[in-house]
Amino acid sequence: MESKSYQKGFLPYALAAFLVGAVGGFGAVLGPAVVQDMNLPYNNTTWISLALAMSTAACAPILGKLGDAIGRKTTLLLGIALYGIGNAGAALAPSLPILLIFRFVVGVGAAAIAPVVMGYIITEFPKDAMARGFSLYMMISSGAVIFGPTLGSLIIGTWGWRIMLWICTGLSLATYLVCAACKETHTPPRKSLAGFDVSGGVLVLIAFSLLLCVPSFGQNIGWTSGAFALVLVGAVAAFAALTVVEKRAAKPILSGSFMMRKAFILSVAALFLTNGLMQANMTNTIVFVNYTQPENSLFSGYAISLMYLGMALGSVLIGPQGDKREPKYVLIFSLAITAVGCALMLLFSEKTPVWLLIAALGILGLGLGGNGTVFMKVVLSGLDAEAAGAGTGTYGLFRDLSAPFGVAVLVPLFTNTVASGIAAGTAPATAAVSSIRFLSLVEIACVAAGIAVVCLLPVLRKK
Repeated sequence: MESKSYQKGFLPYALAAFLVGAVGGFGAVLGPAVVQDMNLPYNNTTWISLALAMSTAACAPILGKLGDAIGRKTTLLLGIALYGIGNAGAALAPSLPILLIFRFVVGVGAAAIAPVVMGYIITEFPKDAMARGFSLYMMISSGAVIFGPTLGSLIIGTWGWRIMLWICTGLSLATYLVCAACKETHTPPRKSLAGFDVSGGVLVLIAFSLLLCVPSFGQNIGWTSGAFALVLVGAVAAFAALTVVEKRAAKPILSGSFMMRKAFILSVAALFLTNGLMQANMTNTIVFVNYTQPENSLFSGYAISLMYLGMALGSVLIGPQGDKREPKYVLIFSLAITAVGCALMLLFSEKTPVWLLIAALGILGLGLGGNGTVFMKVVLSGLDAEAAGAGTGTYGLFRDLSAPFGVAVLVPLFTNTVASGIAAGTAPATAAVSSIRFLSLVEIACVAAGIAVVCLLPVLRKK
């Protein structure tokens, strides 16, 4: 009876996770479509990804802690509403700056949804089924994305990217209505908003948003430019102020005791080395195919869809092993799989067959789906139920920061290397092949470093 109760109560959270995954799949092909439509250089895809990533990451601990006070379902509905408003505003945006503002709003919505979904799993799922719960979450999220890039490419090719965003708005509205009609099977006690760490929340948003901007500004504007220096100085100052404020706060947004654990620090380090591979390779594959085989632009959509299928399979096949075997050994195995996917990119050429694109991204997704699930178990095991929102939000901050940080580094690395090759007189297709192979070597090195970090994780399964 208890089993049916927690599974039934998960329905609205599963639907919200499905929404974020489905719309995220459409968003995978948004950046290149927008810059093509507005006649902008390809490196502007970085800003479109960055606008979403800044709010998704930085707002997660703030909204996670807010969710502990105003309630999970209220926070969930707020996130879905913002998700819809952001997509509608982006569909109407007359220029790139306005589009970036509404993509930021979409990210705020996602930041509200993810912590309450993870918080539900931590507090309502049986302890010996936590990895299976996270696997279910990952499977729903990844499975929802599978057809997004392909369908998104078809919709954009037929009606344009604005119609695609209106479809995302409609999905958000439908999900809101269904979730609002669902009754909570268990309502956790709410906390008072008195003493809420407003100053810490503002500084978290500023500091981590600026941190994400550092590599993007350096690679796209210049490491010696005034804009880069301003962002770097601002980030350092914001982090210094955040450290002081959080030490004095009675109820800090970022819990030092939670973050200073070995399991948290090492897991975050490994995530920063490896999680950016997914989103970076999505954007880079689209741009790579556009450079080398513009007549076969749908190839990239097929490959990205299969990558998400790989993630769904990884979360189902590899993720639950974290309940049965020592998690760090499961992580080493799944990270090794991601290295194989990256290595296949060394075989890319000016006429890369679609099966090779699919194999590289599909295998990469398989490994990422597995390690994403197990990392959740490693970091969140033992988290106090009363601090579920704040804890999952803090983890969500660094998990969501790791992927866009990788994007901020790896996407410009690819696009700017291509641009440099073209400027030196190399044919665009040849420059793209050379750049993608160089990127593959960089990513393999990142995965190897990630495996070394995982080897240092503490043992969770005692003999």
